[in-house]
Amino acid sequence: MSVSGMKKQLHKASQLLNERLMGAEGTRMDDDFLKMEKSIAVFYSLLMELLSRTTEFLQPNPACRAKLSVLNTMSRIRGQGKCAGYPQTEGMLGECMLLYGRELGAASEFGGALVTVGEALQQVAQAKDALDVNVKHGFIEPLQELHSTELTEIRHQLKKLNGRRLDFDYKRRRRGKIPADELQQAWDKFLASKELAEQSMFVLLQNDVDQLGRLAALVSALHDFHCNAHRILLGVHGNLQARLTAASNKPERRFRPRKVRVRREQNSSIGFYQQLSITAANSSGEQFTALRSRPGSPVSSYADSRLVRDQPCCRALYSFHPNREGELGFSQGDIILLTCQVDANWYEGELAGQSGLLPVSYVDVVVPLPLP
Repeated sequence: MSVSGMKKQLHKASQLLNERLMGAEGTRMDDDFLKMEKSIAVFYSLLMELLSRTTEFLQPNPACRAKLSVLNTMSRIRGQGKCAGYPQTEGMLGECMLLYGRELGAASEFGGALVTVGEALQQVAQAKDALDVNVKHGFIEPLQELHSTELTEIRHQLKKLNGRRLDFDYKRRRRGKIPADELQQAWDKFLASKELAEQSMFVLLQNDVDQLGRLAALVSALHDFHCNAHRILLGVHGNLQARLTAASNKPERRFRPRKVRVRREQNSSIGFYQQLSITAANSSGEQFTALRSRPGSPVSSYADSRLVRDQPCCRALYSFHPNREGELGFSQGDIILLTCQVDANWYEGELAGQSGLLPVSYVDVVVPLPLP
């Protein structure tokens, strides 16, 4: 910095101290200028906060934002065009559902539903990626451009104007000691800076069309995202409702334990059925009757197995109450002897000395009827 430049800075500092400490009165701007200057200050604060809040809205996780920023910087340094995208929470949840839905397999209704919902959530994540891109191009980048060009230039002009005002007020306060032409030159520079700053502020504050267009681009991107998300979720909601209806109408299945078979060794062990029959033989008749009457008990299963091996029979999946004469009533878990199959929907069977018709869909055939 030159000697004259240093002297000028000292003069400005002296004038500022006189105004702040001694109460000296400086040149006052007109009300319109002060109003525009205040609006520009509000506009600057708004712009900084708006950019920050919009980024947080699109990318809520600060740790992921920081990591993404580093990766983007490294990609630019290396000259790579593509960089890692922000991990959308919908996509991560959908990936989890897909993983475990496929583990459960297609045979599981719940597993199939998980896969369906997982795929839908990944589609929502893709729609949100598109939202990020649209908001960045239509809203964030234009605001950043406005901040780095017009607004930065206006702030620079206002700062320069304030410096020239201090210089003029210092020389005016020392009138008589400062040459008149130097005072006039300071006045001319002050007026030129004021006019330039005033014009720039006026253009920015009156340019509502561009600002409204950027805001409309943000709302349009949000509208497109929510419409796409609604369409995707509406489809998966209908799919789940259909699955729920099908599962509700599906006949309830009763658990029937498999018979356990133990390999026999010579003179060392006996089979499961023999061991169970020995235990049953040692118990009283009342205990045997009580155990057999209890569905799912070992003795009941053993007694049923003896019946199963003797002749064609079926096990009742649900209780059936006859509606017409000739139908056979039974309870869930009963073993019914099969006599013949009347048609595709009805068997003829016998239970507890009574014969009648029974629906095919209510029973599980254990020993099939012989082929005709």
